[in-house]
Amino acid sequence: MEMGTKPPTVKEIASHSSPPSLFTIGPPIASVGVCIPRIPSFVQQCRNVVREGGGGDSAGNSCHGTTGVDSANPTADKTRVLAKPPRLPSIPSHADIRFASSTDLDLDFGKMGLMSPTEPQVGYMPVFRSGSWSEKGTKSYMEDEHVCIDNLVEHLSAPPSFPAPGAFYGVFDGHCGNDAARFVKRNLLKFIIEDNHFPNSMHKAMRSAFMKADHALADSKSLDRNSGTTVLTALIFEKTLLIANLGDCRAVLSKRGKAVDMTKDHKPTCKFEKVRVEKLGGTVFDGYLNGQLSVSRALGDWHMKGAKGSVCPLSGEPELHESSLTQEDEFLVMACDGLWDVMSSQCAITMVRKSLLNHNDPELCSRELVKEALERNSCDNLTVLVICFSLDPPPRIEVPRWKVRKCISMEGVSTVQGALDADRR
Repeated sequence: MEMGTKPPTVKEIASHSSPPSLFTIGPPIASVGVCIPRIPSFVQQCRNVVREGGGGDSAGNSCHGTTGVDSANPTADKTRVLAKPPRLPSIPSHADIRFASSTDLDLDFGKMGLMSPTEPQVGYMPVFRSGSWSEKGTKSYMEDEHVCIDNLVEHLSAPPSFPAPGAFYGVFDGHCGNDAARFVKRNLLKFIIEDNHFPNSMHKAMRSAFMKADHALADSKSLDRNSGTTVLTALIFEKTLLIANLGDCRAVLSKRGKAVDMTKDHKPTCKFEKVRVEKLGGTVFDGYLNGQLSVSRALGDWHMKGAKGSVCPLSGEPELHESSLTQEDEFLVMACDGLWDVMSSQCAITMVRKSLLNHNDPELCSRELVKEALERNSCDNLTVLVICFSLDPPPRIEVPRWKVRKCISMEGVSTVQGALDADRR
């Protein structure tokens, strides 16, 4: 075509008896991207050629010519017509990429995303087995007490109407002697079972039992009135777990390897406890209640309390936490503050879980936690309980492979570099 000549239109091309050579069926000589008009006879020829070459029917919608290297014998080459290329999968933009949140993944160790297969809850019923270990540590005498009852029906010789299966566990960290801790250990469960609210209203029965134990310590002539104790109990009937806490012992639940605190430490320095103490006329000095006691709730210690029934800064009312056990709940760790002073909740859960996978012995797990706390220079009495909810060890956790790589943009690199350079100046 000469310079300045107007190119032919599609109608002009279609009106010729034979199409121009550019669109003639033969070796592909058209430039890249040149569109072939949809002439019915031509499209049909394209379909026939593509079928012979195994290309299917996809050429029926549109056809594009493509360039290639001319062969030495063009007349011997088989005509090649390429069909419309298949649609490529869409590539998401940065805005479309979604990262799994901590609620989508079962987080283990508090940070790493871990996933473990979940099982159906139909017909699930926990089986209780426990182990415990106590040592006086660096102190000259032992003031801790504890109790482990895996089968309440058998322990109490209860009638058939008694709720079953049932279990009871407790840790009692005494101070100013162990009179209060020993008395509460021996009598608290009896006060719970004999209360008029049991078993219809477990919360009322538990609170009432704590109050009766506290008043009994005040009325006893054989026990030291200056003696006191913190109390942490776990009462379980079927799948219902009721935790009662008074003081700074702690109960931690393992939920597929993730530590879940079931209690709050009642320290005078805690914001909620400090506000309560000061509203009732108490003071917090150097971390101690009235400069004397390192906890803000306890049974006993009647030298710091007023008359029975009066409200005072040192409270004998427990905090209750009720939950329903599922197959994700593997075991419960209950321990006095001697452990938690030197170890986090997640660290204890991780250690116990690893040990259960190795030997599946809750008593040995308790002993290992106590030993670890001593090696970390715990300077208090140590008592640890491990309560398992299955006869089998916990399932192994699978770590998912991340499909999206984390990276930093050049803009981010420049920002960081600028901040570093500014610091050097």
